[in-house]
Amino acid sequence: MPHVLWKGGINFGLVHIPVALYSGSKSDTIDFDWLDKRDMKPVGYKRINKETGKDVEKDDIVRGFQYEERRYVVLSDEEIKAANVKSTQSVDILAFVDAADIPFTYLEAPYYLAPLPRGEKVYALLRETLKRTKKIGIATVVIQTKQHLAALIPDGPLLILNTLRWITEVRPLDDLSLPEENLKAVGVTAKEIAMAEQLVSDMTEKWDPSQYSDTFRADIMAHVKRKIKAGDTETVAELPAVETAEPASNVIDLTALLQRSLRGGGKGDGGNTRTNATAPRKKPVATRGSAGTKAPAKRKRA
Repeated sequence: MPHVLWKGGINFGLVHIPVALYSGSKSDTIDFDWLDKRDMKPVGYKRINKETGKDVEKDDIVRGFQYEERRYVVLSDEEIKAANVKSTQSVDILAFVDAADIPFTYLEAPYYLAPLPRGEKVYALLRETLKRTKKIGIATVVIQTKQHLAALIPDGPLLILNTLRWITEVRPLDDLSLPEENLKAVGVTAKEIAMAEQLVSDMTEKWDPSQYSDTFRADIMAHVKRKIKAGDTETVAELPAVETAEPASNVIDLTALLQRSLRGGGKGDGGNTRTNATAPRKKPVATRGSAGTKAPAKRKRA
């Protein structure tokens, strides 16, 4: 079974659908470790002062946000924890939009949502409603202490939660030199368009991801196997394993609100309705710096 990231719910209006969140992707890249060619020992990252070149002890390192040239706001671990978005284990739908309205540049990472016990009926209701209306849900969700914008997309029997980039994370097109959309202005003729459309039609086929493979990875692994067979290998010290924290699994069951929500017929509140629970308040973030210096409105990810 895949690893459950958290258990929570999908919220829209008064409706709550208990679900579990799973990662919908996995890494299939080739990881190369850095080695010292003189003795084949692993090469790691050292904490070095960029100006003096001297080593810095872990306890002497603090996090700073640069708001002006060589001027920083220093944040302690306690301040960062207080400012971080709390893990709510919920997908709060804010609105429904046409899928075609979201540019591909905003799509980030896919996750799978599967219903928990008592959530199958409402899960199927939302999934089929999205299919019939050809809409997708726009929601906010917290994954591993970071808040994401996300799209809730029906796909066969599944509801996919695809995280989206915030508008501040998508580069504008202002600095690119692009041809005009007026084809006459760039010299494209009707005959050339017809020929291009015919070529696209001839090459059109049903999407089948199994037809495509990472040939670069296959070639590298084949070369690695040849070197292993020839005995051309080195012995390297094993690196320490990294421990990962288990996610929380609190579940708030509001399935009973479904009938009340449907009878009301009113517009949902974007997932802000809370029952038997209150939204956590954010604590103010203290800053340390020169007197009269105003802390920036935006926080850079620590």
